[in-house]
Amino acid sequence: ILGVRDIHADHAASHIGKAQGIVTCLRATPYHSTRQKVFLPMDICMLHGVSQEDFIRGKQEKNMRDVIYDVASQAHIHLEHVR
Repeated sequence: ILGVRDIHADHAASHIGKAQGIVTCLRATPYHSTRQKVFLPMDICMLHGVSQEDFIRGKQEKNMRDVIYDVASQAHIHLEHVR
């Protein structure tokens, strides 16, 4: 964009894009849940003993917050790479 040709800028933009995608997915989780869809990584859900049904039913349990925290931590890691 804007004619910038720098490998470091490309690398930073890649990580920023990944972080933004993760955050967008998290922010959209309540919306998608009301439509009976869950787009969170199942391996992380299974790690915390959470099912897709838990999100669809709108439960507010600690293990569900742990899933959100782990996914958000991935976005944070991408931002740290940029810095």
